[in-house]
Amino acid sequence: MEYLNRIADRMLQERLEAFGAILIEGPKWTGKTTTAEQHSNSVLKMQDPDKREEYIATAATKPSLLLKGMQPRLIDEWQDAPMIWDAVRTAVDNDWGKPGQYILTGSNTVDREKIHHTGTGRISRMKMYPMSLWESQESTGEVSLKELFDNPDYDIDGATSKLDIPQLIRVACRGGWPVALQLKEKAAMMIAKDYVNSVCEQDISAVDKKQRSSKIARQIMRSYARNISTLAKKTSMLADVTASGEISISMDTLIT
Repeated sequence: MEYLNRIADRMLQERLEAFGAILIEGPKWTGKTTTAEQHSNSVLKMQDPDKREEYIATAATKPSLLLKGMQPRLIDEWQDAPMIWDAVRTAVDNDWGKPGQYILTGSNTVDREKIHHTGTGRISRMKMYPMSLWESQESTGEVSLKELFDNPDYDIDGATSKLDIPQLIRVACRGGWPVALQLKEKAAMMIAKDYVNSVCEQDISAVDKKQRSSKIARQIMRSYARNISTLAKKTSMLADVTASGEISISMDTLIT
């Protein structure tokens, strides 16, 4: 499968030249691990089923052993052993802050009580999102959104998309998940639908281990979708979520 260059590639390379370690954060399936692998010389995958228990045991006794390898060293799903965070921070300090030593990828679901240092100055946090149409090569990039805001004389006369309206609707519904780009249209749409189901039924509760209603989560997501380009008030969102009469929640529930 061909790797398509991402905006994140440039961002990651810049940080590797400035910081001892980089944490790549973002939604699942955005390609964090795949992009990190393009910049790594060794990889440790904490969720390898054949080695996971061994890695967890090592992290509990001497996490510095897991850091041994050619640098930059990628540690994927580091949150499975949160003590790795402090081990990376210490390793960067011990090497006088030498840049480009470690890349961390994984979920935001982590036991922060097992982390004793923020990593400020040692571990740079970098956000990564699904692919834009430019990254997926479905846009020419001819029109710059930045220039539209920054340059009042920016001329876009004659600029056109190579996608027609139905195609634009399809790619908007499909989303920018890298795996979906390799699939046929119907299969790609199933990926997006399954992602929403996973968020509502599992991730919404797993993020802080607090059980939440998948039905309410879906209604909130629908409301966000309807108001995505507006400055909707929380009270308006609450009214929207409860409008059908099938759901009754408080403002505190909506927020948390």
